[in-house]
Amino acid sequence: MRGNMCPCGSGKSYETCCQIYHQNYSAPTAEFLMRSRYSAFVFGLVDYLYDTTHPSHRTKYLREEITATCQSLVWTKLEVLQVWQGGENDKVGKVSFRASFIEQENHGVHSEHSRFKRFGKVWKYVDGAVKE
Repeated sequence: MRGNMCPCGSGKSYETCCQIYHQNYSAPTAEFLMRSRYSAFVFGLVDYLYDTTHPSHRTKYLREEITATCQSLVWTKLEVLQVWQGGENDKVGKVSFRASFIEQENHGVHSEHSRFKRFGKVWKYVDGAVKE
């Protein structure tokens, strides 16, 4: 991936952006966690997606659900729409985003208001309200 643009849309290279979080599992803000999770879906990083989900929201079949999503969708673009809280000193955060994808040659958009919460000192994804 050296020198390639990060899929999260930050304008940075992957190695100076989401790769850092994929390696150390500790994004500094809810927005960075959300962006790094999007990139993890792009690259099929199932363990990262599972481990960055808040433990209270890890279901019995979460790994299988993540794997199925990674295998069936090709993610093509991320747009961060709004961020509420979720900074370096906050305990909770919300991020609204729109992610474009292709599934079996059909284009689609996943719009979500995601909730994040600290677990210890680390940001974790809690859940999201999907918008139609």
